[in-house]
Amino acid sequence: MDNRGPKSVYGVGEEPDPRFSMANERTTLAWLRTAMALVGGAIALLSLTAALPELPRWAPAIAGMSCLGGAALAVRAVRRWAQVERAMRQRQPLPAPRALVWLASGIGALAILVLALVVVELAR
Repeated sequence: MDNRGPKSVYGVGEEPDPRFSMANERTTLAWLRTAMALVGGAIALLSLTAALPELPRWAPAIAGMSCLGGAALAVRAVRRWAQVERAMRQRQPLPAPRALVWLASGIGALAILVLALVVVELAR
């Protein structure tokens, strides 16, 4: 009897090659590391705003967006893992990696906001 969960993933199809499941898990862990880096960056920026009160008042908003982005990415990573695992178990095509576009766009926007923060600081 297979006691693994979630049943929505492990309760369907056939067991795939373990190498593919482990690659899927490693990819998920890489996405989770990225999510943790976004949250860690938010914490660092909040610490800076507390230590440097002359930073613009909108600096904590950047930290908040980074933290929310990290949380959303963590949720998306686990959902993606389940989708890919189910697809492999049912011998179906893998789902398209739509989250990559959102991640790249979000990181680009975050980088532009932090760059604006740097320019404001250098202008002082």
